[in-house]
Amino acid sequence: MSKLHCACVQLRSSDVIQENIETVSSLIREAARGGAKYIVTPENTSFLDIRKGAARKLVVAQPDDLCLKALRLLADELDVWLQIGSLAVLSEDQTKFANRSFLINSDGEIVAHYDKIHMFDVEVGDGQSYRESRSYMAGNWAVLADTQFAKIGMSICYDVRFPSLYRELAQAGAQLVTLPAAFTQVTGEAHWHSLIRARAIENGVFMLAAAQGGLHADGRETYGHSMIASPWGDILAEAGEDPCVISAEIDLDEVERARSRIPSLQHGKPFVLKRFE
Repeated sequence: MSKLHCACVQLRSSDVIQENIETVSSLIREAARGGAKYIVTPENTSFLDIRKGAARKLVVAQPDDLCLKALRLLADELDVWLQIGSLAVLSEDQTKFANRSFLINSDGEIVAHYDKIHMFDVEVGDGQSYRESRSYMAGNWAVLADTQFAKIGMSICYDVRFPSLYRELAQAGAQLVTLPAAFTQVTGEAHWHSLIRARAIENGVFMLAAAQGGLHADGRETYGHSMIASPWGDILAEAGEDPCVISAEIDLDEVERARSRIPSLQHGKPFVLKRFE
């Protein structure tokens, strides 16, 4: 099977978990009615609140997460594969949180998960301070899920600025890579399209980037523009700022066609940096 009808759900998650579960469930149902068999949601699907101390009141251990439970049942009901872009769950030692993406099969089973590796500790000039590492524990593992329909690489948001992760996934066989995100308005306007298309082109992979968009309850503004990009860098579907569903039928054979035309994955060579002073 080389054709895959996939979809990205765009959200504007609030600080109320049940409200977000209802919204994302409705949009997932819409995507399934449209024929999508693989659906991706954004980073921070269950809630988005960067105010000091807010997450501590909402985050629970993975087995107790209400959003994870609800969406596992929904995947089974709708007979679709579902990737929850990310949820904040307690790390195994319960000292910090994990920003964790979950791949759920059409029986509602978790078949893979990925913890965001690169922490967003930056000042972007939008009046907010972002120090993800204060609350979140960085992951250590790149993840490739070999499913019945595609080899899927997993990443989250700020990871997109680290090309080596995507090269590793592509060389391991990834045909598509997911990028659930909550890009800021400032960085999204500047870099979102360029980064996604670059990761797609240089690795010959489909990029599925489900995003948060709009003004959130905590005052944060995210960029939106969820996107599906081809291995040749074409934008196959793109959202605006509001919550919605975008979808595309992708042909996974395009991965090998793109890589045969520009075989850069085979042309990499080791080198040593020589410095002249």
